[in-house]
This record gives sequence, C-alpha cells and structure tokens, in this order.
Amino acid sequence: MRSLILLACFVLLSACAEPASEPEYDTAPGIALAQTADTEMPPAIIGNGGELEGTDLNYFETDPANLGYLATPEGDGPFPALIIIHEWNGLTDRVRQLADDFAAEGYITLAADLYSGQVGTNRDENVALMTAAGEDMPTVIANLNAATAFLRSRDDVTGKIGAMGWCFGGGIALSFGLDGVNHEATAIFYGRLIDDPEVLAHVDHEIYGTFARLDGGPAPAQVEAFEAALNSAGIENDLHIYDDVDHGFWLRIDQDMDVRAEPGLDAWTRLKAYLDRTLRS
Repeated sequence: MRSLILLACFVLLSACAEPASEPEYDTAPGIALAQTADTEMPPAIIGNGGELEGTDLNYFETDPANLGYLATPEGDGPFPALIIIHEWNGLTDRVRQLADDFAAEGYITLAADLYSGQVGTNRDENVALMTAAGEDMPTVIANLNAATAFLRSRDDVTGKIGAMGWCFGGGIALSFGLDGVNHEATAIFYGRLIDDPEVLAHVDHEIYGTFARLDGGPAPAQVEAFEAALNSAGIENDLHIYDDVDHGFWLRIDQDMDVRAEPGLDAWTRLKAYLDRTLRS
C-alpha cells in the first residue's frame, strides 16, 4: 500500500513534542473572523494562543474513544474547511489553538484525533502511539475519510476541504492525499516524503510543503527528490526549504523568535496564498 511508505519512525520527530493536557470543552459559538495582516502570524505559533473557543467531538463513530476538536468561524458561511493533523504525540492544545486561528481566518477547522484520545507525554509513549498508527494505516485513512464526510455533511461548508499536518501529521497528510477520499489541498510541514513519480501521480491537486535546511528527517536532499518526483508526475507544487531552522520550527516560533520569525512568517504567507487558490477559488 502506498501509505505504508510514508510512516517510518525517525528520531528528529522528538523536536515536535509538547506536554500533554486534558482540558474539557463545552459547545462554543463561532469564532470572530480576524484574518492576520501581512506582517502577522497566527497567535498560536508564537505562543499567544488564547482560551480555546471550539468544541470537542467524536467524528469517527467506529472509534468511540476518538476525540477531535472543531473550530468554526462566526456567521452562516458557507466556508471552506480544513482538517489539521497532529504531531507524533497526539492532539495537544497548541494544535487546538491553531484550529481556532484557522477559524478566525475563515475556515471551518477540524483537528483530527488519530490516537483515540490518547496523548503521549514522553518519547517512548510518542513512538508507541505513532508506531501503532503506522501499523494500522487503513484505520488512519478511514478516520480522515470520516473527518471529510463530517465536514461535507455540514450546510456551512462550501464543499472544498484541505488537509495539513506537521511532522508525523505531515506524512499522514501526504498519505491521505494519495489514498483518501477526494479533497482539494494538501499541506505538509516537514513530514515523511516519497520520491516515486508513479505513486505521486495519484494526487489530483497542488501540494504545499515547508521544510528546514537543518532537518535530517526529511533532509534537504529528500525534499529535492520529492520536488523532482512531483514535477515529473506533473503535480503542481509550492515547496520551500528554509535556512537556519530545524525540524518542528513552525508550530513553535516562540522557542526562538530571532531565528524562526522570518521563515515562519514567509511560510504562513505562502500557506495563506495556497489555501486561497485551492479552497477559495
């Protein structure tokens, strides 16, 4: 299966981890629209994420323990939709906060839960959770297909849906782009890649990718091979390798603002433009 190629566990994913938490949520009203200005990044990635404004829900009925997080913009819409896919440690508050930020940008955003409500608190737990998901890729794809079906069933969704993820979630987003039900966008942040044009030819939309020069998983050479394979397959793409940053930099710009702010803003500007042309046009 093409999906299995994408899920090898690699050491540099440890840069992605953050402490787990177990918040409780109530059903919430829509989030006020407040798109970022040209010089602004979403608050969550610079450490300014606020109180959570979305709601938890089970969108994957075959897994009663599934607990995703839904953030919706204020108003009747309809709005384009996003599925965002967590890192190797599971669905954490920073990812939930980013879902809220995307809602403020005008996207109905579902933060997927691929770990049945579990969140890792250390490297061993993270590896175990990621490995278990990798060994059951049909369920992972079914999970994301269910997320897509949930979003398409809503009257306030335009029908256009994108998927994006970071680290482990970046590889899953690409896997979903290959094997999942139809959707219109795939955005990858330093996720596991492949370089087979025949496999990539199954993607039917433009691919976005943000990567780091100091990363070893994927290393710059792997990104270049991925880009060459996409081009060979005739798949439009917007990929960029940022200098002076390493694996996991984009979700945690606040850990080194001096180094990460400039590439982080550029990646965000590219991402907004990509989502506009794939989901709003």
